[in-house]
Amino acid sequence: MTSIFYVECDAVHQNHFVFDIPEGHDAWLLVITQTPAQFWVDGQLKEYPAHCAVLFKPYQKIYYRACSERYINDWIRFESDEPFVTDTSLPPGTPFPLDDPEYCHKLFQLLVAEHSFQNDYRESSINCLLRTLFNKLLESCVQEDISPQHYPLLKLRTAIHNHPSHPWTISEMAKIINVSPGYLQLMYKKSFGLSCMEDVIHSRIRLAKEYLRHHLYTVAEIADRCGYRNVEHFCRQFKQMTGSSPKQFHKRREGIPADLTELGYKSHS
Repeated sequence: MTSIFYVECDAVHQNHFVFDIPEGHDAWLLVITQTPAQFWVDGQLKEYPAHCAVLFKPYQKIYYRACSERYINDWIRFESDEPFVTDTSLPPGTPFPLDDPEYCHKLFQLLVAEHSFQNDYRESSINCLLRTLFNKLLESCVQEDISPQHYPLLKLRTAIHNHPSHPWTISEMAKIINVSPGYLQLMYKKSFGLSCMEDVIHSRIRLAKEYLRHHLYTVAEIADRCGYRNVEHFCRQFKQMTGSSPKQFHKRREGIPADLTELGYKSHS
């Protein structure tokens, strides 16, 4: 069972902010920073960059403070007997960088919302969200050093996934994060395992599959909605990615055998 005492997103503090609880809380405290901060770790005060997480166990010394004009964080104080909390391998009291801070921030927003509700499903929802958050924290914790370029790259990738139909070019993407085109391609592949243009193509084909599953647009209309100015080019990339043409993919979705179409069967679309 998990109970939240308090949870807050985007908590803003001035540069004189200090949080000092020598004996710790009688509950767990999870903090995710949006700005740089100083934490007491291994007997000394150390500065950590933005987008770090730190988990304090019950009765563990807590000390952190602002080290810039403003300090902003998300935080949650809670009690839990769930093994994913009590047996976690997260380093207690030691900040570590987050691989995807925006994802964790959204989970915090959902936790804030669920905590404000009063219904029969509240406890179950909170437990699921917290479990997901801890899983994400564990993913980050085992990552090797996260470079400063990681977060601009992550924002760029989110923009690509959210707007695949945009006429993306390598030079434009490099300009967005203020690096050279060559460096962008090197870092993007190193961070995500594929090139930035491959990611654009993956996102466009993923969107095209959704249109083919759930809409009655023509292939030409889908190509245009997915950012292709040439239908043949779209069909060629779609087949390379999926193993079938857009029309074949659509027919399979409707359960129409391909050989029946050659006998004169036509779908309603």
